[in-house]
Amino acid sequence: MEPTTKNHSAQGIRWDLSDLFAAHDDPRIETALNECREKAEAFAEQFRQAMTEPHSLSAETLLGGLRSLEQIYEALGRVGSYAGLLYAADTAKPEYQDLEQRVEQRGTEIRNLLLFFELAWLKVEDHVANKLINDPKLKSFEHYLTSLRRYRPHTLSELEEKLINEKDNTGRNAFGRLFSEITSSLTFKFERDGNSEELNLSQILSLLHDPERALRQRAMETLYKGLAPHGQVLTFIYDNLIQDHLTTDRLRDYPNPMAPRHLSNEIDGAAVNTMMEVSEANYDLAQNYFRLKAKLLQLPKLALYDQYAPVGKEVRPFAYDQAKQVILGAFESFDPSFRQLASEFFAKNWIDAEIRKGKRGGAFCASPSPQLHPYILCNYDDNLRDVMTVAHELGHGLHGCLSRKQNYFNYDTPLTTAETASVFAEMLVFDHLLAQQTDPQVRISLLAGKLEDVFATVFRQNVLTRFEELAFAARKEKRLTPDAIGKLWLDANGKYYGDAVDMPDGYRWGWSYIPHFIHSRFYCYSYVFGQLLVLALYRMYKDQGQSFVPKYLALLEAGGSATPDALLAPLGVNIQQAEFWQKGFAEIRDLQSKLGALIEK
Repeated sequence: MEPTTKNHSAQGIRWDLSDLFAAHDDPRIETALNECREKAEAFAEQFRQAMTEPHSLSAETLLGGLRSLEQIYEALGRVGSYAGLLYAADTAKPEYQDLEQRVEQRGTEIRNLLLFFELAWLKVEDHVANKLINDPKLKSFEHYLTSLRRYRPHTLSELEEKLINEKDNTGRNAFGRLFSEITSSLTFKFERDGNSEELNLSQILSLLHDPERALRQRAMETLYKGLAPHGQVLTFIYDNLIQDHLTTDRLRDYPNPMAPRHLSNEIDGAAVNTMMEVSEANYDLAQNYFRLKAKLLQLPKLALYDQYAPVGKEVRPFAYDQAKQVILGAFESFDPSFRQLASEFFAKNWIDAEIRKGKRGGAFCASPSPQLHPYILCNYDDNLRDVMTVAHELGHGLHGCLSRKQNYFNYDTPLTTAETASVFAEMLVFDHLLAQQTDPQVRISLLAGKLEDVFATVFRQNVLTRFEELAFAARKEKRLTPDAIGKLWLDANGKYYGDAVDMPDGYRWGWSYIPHFIHSRFYCYSYVFGQLLVLALYRMYKDQGQSFVPKYLALLEAGGSATPDALLAPLGVNIQQAEFWQKGFAEIRDLQSKLGALIEK
């Protein structure tokens, strides 16, 4: 049976990828790959010798090499993005599976031809490299050249790097594809109102927000009952990827499993530890809220399936067109440029929102390069939570659009600042919605929903990161089993929920469908960083008004052209201090106080 899609207002809302290629069998794809290969071979012939003679390497030669690299990576990225987006839209279609795998393999071959350039740059002695970096001709590439050298102690020989790239296609990349195909094809048989439905993962998770308690309980039981038969395979995938990561860490001489993520995020691990410790010190915020919610629901104690139960009067259903108007109105109130950019996503079909079988779950925004506009995937299920998801991904999209003035190497932001626009966009839409409501019960629903979203972004992502630390530490000792991973998962979550929420035994499978563990290990702390950072920035916006807007837009336009510390310094942010992170929790306490006052009334 097809997963239920009737009565969803986003039916038919699919992205138009024709700006990239016409179809999976478009002959231009093969032409582009061949041209990239030819240009990469010509690039190697032109620059390999020059890069092995650093003392005679001029700024002009290095500049020429960087510009040539940009052109090749841009063209290769267009093909790779198209293949990835097609695959995400329908992971079950064999043609898309084949294209994604073929492009991945061809891309690896081409990048291996270019690998010598970065490796040679890392071998350049510091005094020579610094002289080149400070040359005015290379000003636009200064950050890229500087930041690249942080990998110098962890880079292997060219041959070894090529071998790792080649083996990854049948190693960790293949296991990642297997995970995506398993979780995207999952269906859950669910009985409701005398009818039997086949729901996909996104739909069954959506039921955990339903007003009916018995339905939420059955949805959670159905979810874990459906995941359990795949547990051995999903465990094997995760266990293998952890071991692959640990092996690579050993070969590259990284001190701990999180170190590569810190390096790619251009952030000091001590700052991350401080942020996570401050987050854990505030777990009582969530636990107190869960106790309050239990009283509101007239329950002695919350069960896990009550965590997202609606309170107050929910705005439901929330049609896709209605979401569009609310989001655009909220963006307009901040700055007209926000609305103008966001309007293009809707008008030009850059969003794929409908729910359908085979489509990847969750949501993401892909911003391939400064030469291309971003694309958004989500699964819109006609509820307020999905309005916030669309707003979140549009924030990413605006960030991608605003930073298109940067060159290819300065375009992407590290994960630590990648959520700056997305979470800010959510806050704009939330405040806009709250201001429109006069019914206290609706306001209670909105505030409770926002608090739960914040808890999911800060506390839950902190838990996910702690779980990863536990899993990696355990894998150093022995192979992970489903039972072992389940216990680690329950242990990490137990510290968060405390005695305020009962966790069912089936929750031991709660880790098994989370894609971040598979595709981007230790990604999750970036959500904590982004949410707490934005709560502080949003308070600044409220305090400073329109004078804040130009500074914020400048931050987004800067893309990844400097370290997070440097990008945030003009806004008065110091991420090394525990006091800064506590400011975010002060904002959360204010939201909780507003909710408490409404309930008391």
